[in-house]
Amino acid sequence: MELSRTDRRLLAELQADANRNQSELAELVGMSRTSCWRRIRDFEEAGLIERQVALLNPKIAGFNLQVLLLVAMQEHTDKNRESFERHVSLLPEVMECFSVSGDRDYLLQVVAHDMDSYNDFLNRQILRHAAVQSASSTFVLRRVKYSTALPL
Repeated sequence: MELSRTDRRLLAELQADANRNQSELAELVGMSRTSCWRRIRDFEEAGLIERQVALLNPKIAGFNLQVLLLVAMQEHTDKNRESFERHVSLLPEVMECFSVSGDRDYLLQVVAHDMDSYNDFLNRQILRHAAVQSASSTFVLRRVKYSTALPL
């Protein structure tokens, strides 16, 4: 999608705060309210804006543990891959799942209330899956940077 300078400004403002009303957004980026509204709808229809959500603070929500979990598969078959990906897509503790290159096959970002709940999740939901050979956990000590905004 070809983005103009104004498009980039509008998208940057939306990424910073999607709760702004269209009049405020239009004024910030130098557009009319109607043009701003149309452009946002264009972005949504093109799939550039996938959705608008509220971002919650995990610690305040009671998730005191964040884990980066590397998973290795038993065999690299389509059946195993599809089965595992379908399985993790249904697990609410898994915030993100990436298929990766290297020694492991997947990297999952997982949240848990505490070590006991993570241990239960790991043993029951990951290691018991038939396609999984092994898993390795790295515990997040503190988040140094977090952004949901793309560098437009």
